Amino acid sequence: MMVGGTGPLDRQVYEALYAGGHPALIELAKAGSLLGDPRLLVPAALAAAMWLWWKGHPHTALTMLAVPLVGRGVNSLMKVDVQRLRPTIEPHLVVEQSNSFPSGHAAGSMIFFLTLALLLTHRGPWRRWAASAAVGVAMLVGTTRIMLGVHWPSDVVGGWAFGVLWVLLTLRMAQDLIARRPDIRHGAE
Repeated sequence: MMVGGTGPLDRQVYEALYAGGHPALIELAKAGSLLGDPRLLVPAALAAAMWLWWKGHPHTALTMLAVPLVGRGVNSLMKVDVQRLRPTIEPHLVVEQSNSFPSGHAAGSMIFFLTLALLLTHRGPWRRWAASAAVGVAMLVGTTRIMLGVHWPSDVVGGWAFGVLWVLLTLRMAQDLIARRPDIRHGAE
């Protein structure tokens, strides 16, 4: 991802998905991209956490806040560290100011929706369906970022990979750490 990014394969996929010149596709991509926007996901995480707390699951509520918010912060630090510039092959169809790798929309949507799916479902077929739907939404969001010309495909794949890895590495650990805090009342978890 880091070595081969922005090369011929990245360029070919980018050009194939770019929506410029197709107004309907541009509007669809903008709408889909909103599902990864931090201005939507941060309040959504807060709302989900408040609902979980109200339902008597304080540990799960805090996990619903911690995993996505800290993950978003780590992703932002990676952008600063890697300093990959956004593609300039085609005009950007939305305004973006930060660096390109890894895609914050791809990572943020993967982290939020996968965390939500795994926290709200138990073992069994519903959990698999919920996790699959979460991954599907994140894949849609990431694809829209390429369509809008603001990310290389490898930026998006990097965001998805980081998002899945972050959830798999931190979700259980966050739940365990939060559950050990003595100042949180035990809910009906």
